[in-house]
Parts: sequence; structure tokens; C-alpha cells
Amino acid sequence: MKTLKKDDIKQEVFDLYDDYAHNKIQRREFIEKLGFYAVGGITVTSLMSFLMPNYVDTMLVKKDDPRLDSDYITYNSPKGGGEIKGLLSRPKDAQGKLGGIVVVHENRGLNPYIEDTARRAALEGFITLAPDALTPLGGYPGNDDEGRAMQRKRDRNKMLEDFIAAYNYLKSHKDCSGKIGVVGFCFGGWISNMMAVKIPELAAAVPFYGGQPKEDIDKIKAPLMLQFAGLDTRVNEGWPAYEEALKDYGKEYVAYNYPNVNHGFHNTTTPRYDKEAAELAWQRTIDFFKEKLN
Repeated sequence: MKTLKKDDIKQEVFDLYDDYAHNKIQRREFIEKLGFYAVGGITVTSLMSFLMPNYVDTMLVKKDDPRLDSDYITYNSPKGGGEIKGLLSRPKDAQGKLGGIVVVHENRGLNPYIEDTARRAALEGFITLAPDALTPLGGYPGNDDEGRAMQRKRDRNKMLEDFIAAYNYLKSHKDCSGKIGVVGFCFGGWISNMMAVKIPELAAAVPFYGGQPKEDIDKIKAPLMLQFAGLDTRVNEGWPAYEEALKDYGKEYVAYNYPNVNHGFHNTTTPRYDKEAAELAWQRTIDFFKEKLN
């Protein structure tokens, strides 16, 4: 079987995967359509294997990194799902109170990539909380396909309340300064935008390729840093109207569009990952949080 590389894959395959990952097509249809691209020694099986997340070889910070205090906690989300599990991380050598960051997962629960991202942010000098919105259904099930199916069973506005409650948990945490930001990816990008709408005291928001709010944009107080993938037509089509509203209301924001990269380019575990764009976007994110939360 041919060993695949990113350059072997047509853009249409990445677009097809995006449709599958966002529940526009079912697994059976996804596999059937992959068959059109199984040519020249490339099989459907090899395409599927290549496109699926690799959580074994891609983590950047080990779960037991000695530089961190990182463990699961539960907090109360009375307007959302009740008791919610989350990964709470902070640097061991931290002095004084820290700025807080809520790290919001994609549309599949708290998977290893998001946990890894939360640990990365903590190593930069923050206390981070990465909730699992699948907690009321038993939590992230260990694979993304089942996670997506589970997350579809929850109301997204109830899940928004779970992440607002995570903000409140950090706000009252003894190690947190009270200055709190949010970063989220895909579904988490929409959550990040909506937390900016719903929480006047939010200190910063960084949505990665997230859906945009349609109402109450005038209520946003937090400075925004918006990260977009150049090839992500689905999300990007909503940006011009959102930007116009941000300008009309005089909101503080900066937006970056990374050319020729796909939705999910920050996710280290799939071939949509683009190392150069991801590292630049992440450094900009951390610099933004250091400016706004310290």
C-alpha cells in the first residue's frame, strides 16, 4: 500500500473530510465518495487512515510534564449540563496569581489534541481550563467519530453555558488573577465569539475558524483576535458581515487569514495541520493573551 503524503491528496478530499467532520455527510457517503480519489495506488483504506487523527505521535506536551500541575476537576454549570469535567493546568513554578484561559474543543468533545493545547497554553504562564461538553453524556468517548455523534445530541446554547460556567470557575479560583480569555477551535471558535457577546468582563477572545454571532455584537467588550484558514470558504463567508459590524460598533479586533491552509490547520493530529501557519497563529495567540491577561 502506498505511503501517503499531504501533497498526494487533492484539495477535494480535504473538502470532503470537512463535510464529514461537520456532519454534512454520513460516514457511509464519505467512504463512497473517497472511492473517486482512490487511484494510482491510493486505496480508500489508505485515504481513511491518512485523514483520521493520530493522537499517538503528535502530542507536544506530555500528560505528566513535570513543569505542570495538570489534572481533571469538575465544576457546576447550573444553566448548562450540570457537573462538567475539565482539565485544569498551571505551571508548577508560577509565582502569584495567573491570567486564566478557557480552552474550547471542536465538535467532538475534549479529545487529546485539545488537552495538549491547554497544557501548551499553561506552560506559557497561565492557568487553563479545558472543559468537556460531553460530560453529561459520559464524556469524550475515546474517538472523534463517536464524539461528534454524541455532541450532536446536546443543545449548543446549553454547551455555551457550560463554557461560561468555566469562565466563572476560573474567575473564583485562588490562583487566577481574574483576567480571563478564551481560545476555541471550530465549534470552539463559535463559543469564543459568543462568550465575547455574553460576558462583558471577558478580557480577550481568540476564535480559530469559528462561526460568527449574528446578534448583539454591540455588547462585545473583549478585544478579539480572529484566526481564519484561507481555504475555509464555509466559515469565511460569514466574516465580511461580522467585520462590518465590529467596525460599525468600534470594537477592538485584529484578524489574520492564513493563505492556502485548510480549516483545522492548527490541529496537529490530522493532515490538515500546517506547521508554519499553526505556529505563527499560536505565537500570535499567546502574545495577545500575555498583553491582555497580564
